[in-house]
Amino acid sequence: MDDVDFDELVSSLTPREENSALKSYQNTVSVSCPACGDPFDDLVVCKDNPTSLNLSRQLDLCVGVDDGRAVIFTHKPQ
Repeated sequence: MDDVDFDELVSSLTPREENSALKSYQNTVSVSCPACGDPFDDLVVCKDNPTSLNLSRQLDLCVGVDDGRAVIFTHKPQ
């Protein structure tokens, strides 16, 4: 994600949840995923190392790193 302006990307998203382990955003404007180019559903930023994610549904994931933190772009399977 070296060529992605992460702050600009996040500024286009809607904040959803934040706790000590992670922060999540919803993509309400169909921003393209930097990894695959398709619009993603949510962005999850892992703040804690290690962090556990409890997924309630099946998702396709794209993963990157920003400033030493894992960032996960979720996609609902088509």
